[in-house]
Amino acid sequence: MKARIHVNQHIIRSNRKSGLKEPTLTIKTSRKNIKASSVNIDGPCQIVYSPEKPLSCGATVWIETDTRHIQQVDHQEPQWDVDREVQEVLGLGSD
Repeated sequence: MKARIHVNQHIIRSNRKSGLKEPTLTIKTSRKNIKASSVNIDGPCQIVYSPEKPLSCGATVWIETDTRHIQQVDHQEPQWDVDREVQEVLGLGSD
């Protein structure tokens, strides 16, 4: 499954003003968005700059990769099991 990772500049600005450290990265898949502070990509990826056709959230620069290449996501929610989510999307349960 394709994933797009981008930096949310609005959260960066908000963090500066408030002194908080909310996660500034967003990992977008066709199924959901995950907010993170750190992401490891262990495989091919592409950095895209597309000011003429931004993402629906307004991002003009992002990283594209396959979810199989995202090895670690550091965020405030319970750890995201990329492999399990990909299996669920493909209908490959662990039966």
